[in-house]
Amino acid sequence: MTHPLTAPLQAEIARRRDDLIRLTQDLIRIPTLNPPGRNYRQICDYLAARLEASGFTCHLLRAEGAPGDSEAYPRWNLVARREGRRPGECVHFNGHHDVVEVGHGWTRDPFGGELDGDRIYGRGACDMKGGIAASIIAAEAFIALCPDFAGAIEISATADEESGGFGGVAWLAQNGWFDNVQHVLIPEPLHKDRICLGHRGVWWAEVETRGRIAHGSMPFLGDSAIRHMGAVLEEIERTLYPLLAGKRTAMPVIPEGARQSTLNINSIHGGEPEPEPGYTGLPAPCVADRCRIILDRRFLIEEEVGEVKAEVTALLERVKATRPSFEYEVRDLFEVQPSMTDREAPVVQATARAIASVLGAEAAYVVSPGTYDQKHIDRIGRLKNCIAYGPGVLDLAHQPDEWIGVQDMMDSAAVMGLVLAELLA
Repeated sequence: MTHPLTAPLQAEIARRRDDLIRLTQDLIRIPTLNPPGRNYRQICDYLAARLEASGFTCHLLRAEGAPGDSEAYPRWNLVARREGRRPGECVHFNGHHDVVEVGHGWTRDPFGGELDGDRIYGRGACDMKGGIAASIIAAEAFIALCPDFAGAIEISATADEESGGFGGVAWLAQNGWFDNVQHVLIPEPLHKDRICLGHRGVWWAEVETRGRIAHGSMPFLGDSAIRHMGAVLEEIERTLYPLLAGKRTAMPVIPEGARQSTLNINSIHGGEPEPEPGYTGLPAPCVADRCRIILDRRFLIEEEVGEVKAEVTALLERVKATRPSFEYEVRDLFEVQPSMTDREAPVVQATARAIASVLGAEAAYVVSPGTYDQKHIDRIGRLKNCIAYGPGVLDLAHQPDEWIGVQDMMDSAAVMGLVLAELLA
């Protein structure tokens, strides 16, 4: 059944199309690169000025003491709130304002916000400045049509999602900023006809092998930690990857390859450190006495994190049994449990009905292969009524020539506006 506000909302959003484009372009043109965390205050100030003009009360919040926060790169967040005229619940749109490094292979200015046909190009266009812009337009269009709404609307722009969210949503949750919120939508780029219920779990760990330094011309007097790590990598290939390939989940994870457990070796460092830029000499001839790898293990809701860690320990013990001088250490970096919101949750049902009304299609339910800030809203904020829903194509995230479609943003804004209508009007 089509909601009676569908056509008026679409018309109101169509009237704001140029504003939506300008807002998205302006956000892209603020290069909020993480690391190290550039221009966070600038983008929060920009959004605060915009939202205050729309009647929101804005709070600029620095996550002092959070990982990554420093005087050079303070972790700034914005929470804006618009009170309704009657008591009611609060709907919160949360978007992260940080973007990843540019990388190579661009044919467009990564911070130009170029409009070409229906597409706006730039780093962060789909992940997720287009989503932030769409949620703002959705809220403003809804308020224009339903000024006597009940409850409250909140919009946040938060730091560091790309590096774990600890200077952003985690800090806000720890400090009670979600205590009076009932519904959360995170406009990550999961496609406009999909509702993302949650994400897989993650365990990051550093594995170090140890050896003994010696002169490179007499390696037999030393013990190469790099050779030991080579044996670890061989055992990972031989036993761990096949084991993970056999683990499948009932979670509707996309893409299909992420329906299994996965492992990425994020980095490897052994021996002498990389020379400083400009150094033209040769390295010293030494046997490596240390070698480290970073493991990025994504696990399923059917797995226990203790089991995940035990698999790596067992692998290392197998290597040790075949190499008499083998020594290793495993250090936890961080872990996140899988999260999945129930399909019957109010925000899920309201969004599904809005998708059907705007797009004329049944919503698809998905789970993200990687974590995002729902983990903090769920675990720290203890708010289960949370989803990711927003415009954009997930596969474009972190890619060169990243873009967001204008029509996708308009359609998603109409969906988000209808969610507000159902929950607050």
